[in-house]
Amino acid sequence: MKLILIALLVLGITGLVAAVLLYLIAQQFKVEEDPRIDLVQEVLPGANCGGCGFAGCRALAEACVKADSLDGLMCPVGGAPVMEKVGEILGMAAVAAEPKVAVVRCNGVCDARPKTSTYDGVRTCQIMHNLYVGETACPFGCLGCGDCVAACQFGALSIDEKTGLPVVDEEKCTACGKCVKACPRNIIELRKKGPKGRRMVVECVNKDKGAVARKACLNACIGCGKCQKECAFDAITIENNLAYIDFNKCRLCRKCEAACPTGAIHAINFPPRPPKPATTTPSTPSTPNTTNNNQSEKKEEQA
Repeated sequence: MKLILIALLVLGITGLVAAVLLYLIAQQFKVEEDPRIDLVQEVLPGANCGGCGFAGCRALAEACVKADSLDGLMCPVGGAPVMEKVGEILGMAAVAAEPKVAVVRCNGVCDARPKTSTYDGVRTCQIMHNLYVGETACPFGCLGCGDCVAACQFGALSIDEKTGLPVVDEEKCTACGKCVKACPRNIIELRKKGPKGRRMVVECVNKDKGAVARKACLNACIGCGKCQKECAFDAITIENNLAYIDFNKCRLCRKCEAACPTGAIHAINFPPRPPKPATTTPSTPSTPNTTNNNQSEKKEEQA
């Protein structure tokens, strides 16, 4: 009995000494945190999506508190209203950032890009991409397994059953960038929404030469440069046989869309163009019947 009591006593004293030592060490090496970090974190949405460029909302809150201004710091989920609250807490002016949205840069629908094989492995884009070219002849286009859909925390992406391509719900998209990172083919891009949600996009990422790209997909960009010649604002560049529209320079004139011979350039959220007026051929003026007039004149003279 005495041995048990002695063991318990020794164990208790050892635990007490260890607790005191841990407390003293914690006090010695503790890091003082600005209390405003907790306040900023409370107003953030808590999605921890990484769209801000930081590991999570806590890391963004720390960056905001330590920064001299809120330039370049943005919560894509909360948007401008949340950043205004952060600015009020820190006594800084929140810089209004132009909203962005995810854009799928592939228009390889089933009719334009027929299947050449059938994949019966694990249905993920990453695994299919690592194994082979995919179920079609295009080595750049969407694989359609839905890795982007699974990565989206906000339900903004879905796979269209008819086209096999991802569709973005712009009302739900927060431009967090999760889908961009999840796509192994890099066909999803964050672009500015544009005025009234309107924007011009080259919906193709195929870098093969024109004939090869066209053989793989009828809607592919062939790098012909007609859109670039048509653009008066230098918004279009051709690199690696592929056209790209700079949304910072684009003025939404839509001339490039009309110039594209393959329909690779799409105007998003624009009203439909008015139908062209029907061309009518001008009617030929009727010529007077001189024969009948001459005959009637002769009859009058004979009378």
